Amino acid sequence: MNARNAASPPPSPARLAPLAQRQQALLQRSAALRRQFAQEAQALRAPLGFADRLLAGWRWLRTHPEVPLAAGVVLVVMRPRRAWRLGWRAWSAWRLWQKLQPRLQRAGLGRRG
Repeated sequence: MNARNAASPPPSPARLAPLAQRQQALLQRSAALRRQFAQEAQALRAPLGFADRLLAGWRWLRTHPEVPLAAGVVLVVMRPRRAWRLGWRAWSAWRLWQKLQPRLQRAGLGRRG
């Protein structure tokens, strides 16, 4: 405690009452804003849940690369022409993505790191 705080008298209840009222009003507004945010966030629940499931599926595929590989082998054996067409489209899409990546990064939309 410094000398200034020790010498000053405590604030009077008349000075504290408006501050307490302001604090109460702010707490009520904060609670109302939290409720409003929770209601508005409900609209995002389904799309974010879908994105979470998609991300979980992608992570699973990355840890189990044999599954898409086996599916590709089956596709090649069963329908080689369709597999060739699908592979060509996938290759073209990948090349397009590689070309767009620098532009997206310059625009601030690309992957970081």
